Amino acid sequence: MKKIISAVISGLLLIGVIAGALYWSENYDEIYYTKIDNAQMQVLPAGEEQRYEYNLKSCNESGKSKKFRFKASKELRQDAYLKLEIRITGVYIWEEVQFDELPEQVQEKL
Repeated sequence: MKKIISAVISGLLLIGVIAGALYWSENYDEIYYTKIDNAQMQVLPAGEEQRYEYNLKSCNESGKSKKFRFKASKELRQDAYLKLEIRITGVYIWEEVQFDELPEQVQEKL
């Protein structure tokens, strides 16, 4: 009987840990900003939906720099500024923004 109770409690704890990790991974994000440089783009094989892969230096609001790799379905506009939402797996969402929408630290870096 003690083994069954122990197994049930262990199972519930495991489910709780997994649910917590999934919640955290879906709700954890950092924002980085980058400037498009098509020289840093690689065209992927024709069969893929997202055919363009970028590997660009980016920085966050505090000025911390980091390189991120992400894909796009079209070639992005040269010198456009992007806001990148970063999750555990990498770039989750990107969107084009105007220079004046960038934080001051980012404007100085980019």
